[in-house]
Amino acid sequence: MDGTRTFVIIGGGLAGAKAAETLRAEGFGGRVILLGDEHEQPYERPPLSKDYLAGRADRQSVFVHPAGWYAAHRVELHLGQPAVAIDRERREVRLGDGTRLPYDRLLLATGAEPRRLGIPGTELAGVHHLRRLAHADHLRGALTGPGRDEDPLVIAGAGWIGLEVAAAARELGVPVVVVEPEPGPLHRVLGPELGEVLAGLHAEHGVTFRFGDRLAAIEGRDGIVAGVRTEGGERLPARAVLAAIGARPRTALAASAGLELADEGVGGIAVDASLRTSDPAIFAAGDVAAQELGSGPDRRRVEHWANALHAGPAAARAMLGREVVFDRVPYFFSDQYDMGLEYSGWAPAGDYDRVVWRGDRERRTFVAFWLRGRRVLAGLSMNVWDVTDAVQRLVRSGREVDPEALADPGVPLAGLLGENPVEEAERPEQARSGQGG
Repeated sequence: MDGTRTFVIIGGGLAGAKAAETLRAEGFGGRVILLGDEHEQPYERPPLSKDYLAGRADRQSVFVHPAGWYAAHRVELHLGQPAVAIDRERREVRLGDGTRLPYDRLLLATGAEPRRLGIPGTELAGVHHLRRLAHADHLRGALTGPGRDEDPLVIAGAGWIGLEVAAAARELGVPVVVVEPEPGPLHRVLGPELGEVLAGLHAEHGVTFRFGDRLAAIEGRDGIVAGVRTEGGERLPARAVLAAIGARPRTALAASAGLELADEGVGGIAVDASLRTSDPAIFAAGDVAAQELGSGPDRRRVEHWANALHAGPAAARAMLGREVVFDRVPYFFSDQYDMGLEYSGWAPAGDYDRVVWRGDRERRTFVAFWLRGRRVLAGLSMNVWDVTDAVQRLVRSGREVDPEALADPGVPLAGLLGENPVEEAERPEQARSGQGG
């Protein structure tokens, strides 16, 4: 029966491409249709703020699969073809050109879009967002053009995108000013303790921060960005402005089809543990999916690369009728200058009691743990490798640990789990390159 069925995937990012790959790897013999509203074949987004933006990686390196992979695996790739409506009763997807595609199972991997600055001047040339490959091309042009060592790039927001772009810009010799309303970088994600470490790293590389302030207006000359004004009344020159104030899930298609959405605090399309939406024939994965946590009403939406990498295949298996419980510990990593970090878990500011440090904080070679009581909620390694698996097991176990032993590099993390403590290599290294986010 598989040969007569049609599975449609809406979204040409990592989650969608990996779902298509998994359907074929699992032996699905029917039609697989992958719809992308960009004219580029599916690509990975983390390099856009890292190696690709900095010029260390070429264009071909960002694509999920080689160009010929889709035809070779009978995946019908429709590029530049936005889906504009879902008819759930007829099980059809309508495209912008009026084409109607039938489906037996549908996966929504529509991702997210950058939040916009609601201030005067955003229409000026030189105001950038970073979500798509074309965005990265335009921003790189601004960072490599004549006079790049003169007026700064002004970045609104000190989140992951803001910090990674700041690092890439400094490596290209561009001055950088980051304007952030919170008291430190990634304040709501990592809290003040790790924010202080990251602020110090960037300050050492010449980044100027304006914490506790935000942009009030972008000022121009002849239709081009020339400077900014902050709410605190400061005026700064600018060669370009990057809005890095977060992203919002692209739920319009799901909403118009009447699918259940998560509340505004989380956002996204509500899915169960198998990534199934309120319609049993429709699934969602990646940045747009808000997954239930346990049996309660709480949901979580994760906007990182690893989530898309693993959720796409999980959704594909669920579409095939496999028993799927997608419950991976959230994970991401980032490279900035000579620093590489890996983070596992979930411990936003206010959810934890203390941070325990294991290693040398001054030299930025450590593992930090966020604890509530004696339970590890999350762990972050900075320039220390080969500990992520143990950190994830600690988080998942919910086991109470001795904070003093947790802080001692001489105590194997496996031992804290009650496991047979094989030798662990917690070794400093230069930051790796690769896919992160």
